Amino acid sequence: MRAKYSYTHFIMYKPYSPEWHRYRYLKEAIDTYFDDYVDNEVIYEDLMHILGSRMSSAVEEVNKVMDLKDKLKHN
Repeated sequence: MRAKYSYTHFIMYKPYSPEWHRYRYLKEAIDTYFDDYVDNEVIYEDLMHILGSRMSSAVEEVNKVMDLKDKLKHN
């Protein structure tokens, strides 16, 4: 059985700073999942899909840069 605990630590950012906005948007998104009683498996799958998409985009960007470097090397 999982132990119950109280999580009282919170992150304090300067109001309206970029960090504050990022935190707020993330919190609102997570709160929406929980408020809508979304199953944890769906939350997990959505997070994995978002991270996978981001990773694919990063790999494409790296490949583009490597292709350019190869062209510059051969010219």
